[in-house]
Amino acid sequence: MNHAASAAQGVAGIPGTTLQSAEDNVYRKISWRVMPIVLVAYVFAFLDRINIGYAQLQMKQNLAFSDAIYGLGAGLFFLTYLLFEVPSNLLLEKIGARLTFLRIMVLWGLTSAATAFVTEPWQFYAVRLLLGLFEAGFFPGIILYLTYWYPSHRRGRVTGLFLFGMPITGVLGGPLSGMVMSGMEGLGGMHGWQWLFLIEGLPTVLLGFLLFRLLPNKPAEAPWLSTSEKALVQSVLDADHKADEKPGHHGKLAAALADPKTYVLAFVYFCCACAVYTITFWLPTMIKNLGIASIGAIGWITAVPYVFGAIGVLVISRSSDRFKERRWHVGGTLVAGAAALFATSFLGTSFAPVMLLLCIAAFFIFGGGSLFWSIPPTYLSRDAAAAGIAVISSLGILGGFVSPTVIGWIKNMTGSIQMGLGALIALVIAGGLTILIALPKSAVRVGTDDRATGH
Repeated sequence: MNHAASAAQGVAGIPGTTLQSAEDNVYRKISWRVMPIVLVAYVFAFLDRINIGYAQLQMKQNLAFSDAIYGLGAGLFFLTYLLFEVPSNLLLEKIGARLTFLRIMVLWGLTSAATAFVTEPWQFYAVRLLLGLFEAGFFPGIILYLTYWYPSHRRGRVTGLFLFGMPITGVLGGPLSGMVMSGMEGLGGMHGWQWLFLIEGLPTVLLGFLLFRLLPNKPAEAPWLSTSEKALVQSVLDADHKADEKPGHHGKLAAALADPKTYVLAFVYFCCACAVYTITFWLPTMIKNLGIASIGAIGWITAVPYVFGAIGVLVISRSSDRFKERRWHVGGTLVAGAAALFATSFLGTSFAPVMLLLCIAAFFIFGGGSLFWSIPPTYLSRDAAAAGIAVISSLGILGGFVSPTVIGWIKNMTGSIQMGLGALIALVIAGGLTILIALPKSAVRVGTDDRATGH
């Protein structure tokens, strides 16, 4: 009996129990222990990132900020985020996930709350740069952290569940932001947008300590896994990485930087980021342009496309794992979502048709964008994964800078959001086509068996 089979029998404790059922039982336990806290953490991360899109509905008027100032400030976050992602991921490998996530969440929560007190453009720019610096490493750190627990054939839906936090944040954050901004305006001599940053920033600090308390660094340190369960998980991960044992794939950062496919993936993620942040930063403005004046109503209406985005994350990731296919599920959905988003440009202020297209766009953009992150960890070797994921995320996240900055600048110059939207949509379509054309099917490993696995 091999090591994995022995571990399986030890886990099951029942003669005749199969390795597959034992593995499923262990990963069911892991998912219930790990994924809820990771999902909640990402909801707060994304909320602190997108609440500026709601705050600007009041903030620009109160502080006399132009669309160009807002767009630049929203985008500056991603410059320092880019610079510190790789160092943060490499540090995570040395000090562990728990300390890394504690540092990140405490500092970004305090900085996000401090945005409530800006009064000048330079202060707005400074706090956004600091926010990017402190939050850098959280997203690629979680992606790397999931590779410590899950093999490639389980990672599509697990990654989708984690990134389910993006649209869920929109579903919850829109109404919450609208209620805070309209209901707390003038309370304590503060504007509603100031209360928004305080209420949505400070809880992140407490959540950081919760992650530190509840998340083990790796399966071997999990007190709720038995010795045989830990052995089974390790055997599954070792088997999953056998394909990585080949020359030229080792060397961490050097290996990642030397591989041209790193830059192909970075460009695709850049296009994903352009699409996602076009929606998150400008959706409230697009809804307002449909003739909706009430901030509270805008908050509730913006939740609707995010509901479809959440459905897209679940449906597309599940379909990808079922058919063991990644390229078309990412590239095809990005093209479809971009086309739907661009089509809104031709409908003026027709509420129902524009909302329908925004829902379709969110379904495909969030679905394909979240599934993208199941590709780099399965393509990169174990040694290059930490640096490679961070390099791809660091370069690609520039899309988060380009999207609000370009749209804000063009809107300031022309008075319309549509021209900037068209330029960015062309980029997103290029990204979808790139993953279909430039990334061969052989480069995307989805799993070596026919098991219908999940989380």
